[in-house]
Amino acid sequence: MIHLFTTGGSIDKAYSTAASDFLVSEPQAAHLLREANVNFDYTITELLRKDSLALTDDDRAQIVQAVRRSPWRQIVITHGTDTMPQTAEALAAIRGKTIVLTGAMQPAAFKSSDAAFNLGTAIAAVQILPAGVYIAMSGLILPAAQARKNHATNQYERVEPA
Repeated sequence: MIHLFTTGGSIDKAYSTAASDFLVSEPQAAHLLREANVNFDYTITELLRKDSLALTDDDRAQIVQAVRRSPWRQIVITHGTDTMPQTAEALAAIRGKTIVLTGAMQPAAFKSSDAAFNLGTAIAAVQILPAGVYIAMSGLILPAAQARKNHATNQYERVEPA
């Protein structure tokens, strides 16, 4: 069983005509998995509906607590791309689980979104990687401490740990 947690971010954004802006809306993971006609057992828990720049230390503590409490070892978290490494760092103390964070540079609702690809990559990764915390973005699966968002290219890239 794979436990997916949703926290918001661009993957879940939709255009609000009332606000004339993109706002975090309902989670898209279930829709993406239905569209892909997947054949594995999973459960989805919505934790937050926030842009990752708005996440607080209390929000990260909530994510960590939810992952710790999950009875399953394989965890995928959809998350905004800007602060994914900070949340991954907060999750690093959890042992015995494979945790993969992923998201999208463009909302899942966009035709040209990377959301389905990234979620699929994360689902595959969580099933084969050893316990630890990883980020699956931009066609890469990286230990979280070696991943960062490059704002100039709008992609994730590998960095050497400090």
